[in-house]
Amino acid sequence: MPKLKTHRGAAKRFKITGSGKIMRYKAYKGHLLTGKPASKMRKFRKSALVPDVLLPNIRKMLPYGL
Repeated sequence: MPKLKTHRGAAKRFKITGSGKIMRYKAYKGHLLTGKPASKMRKFRKSALVPDVLLPNIRKMLPYGL
């Protein structure tokens, strides 16, 4: 079997924790920021966990995280 290549776009967006969970960054912080309240912007700073439903798809894109 050939080796699986890492999906480079996914590798830049997701990080795997020590316990095997996958972290992601929150959306809506890229542009049009003047109309968004500061409280919302503070919440966007924190990273979040990927939902369990999406984990199998992301793990296929990140073979080093298996």
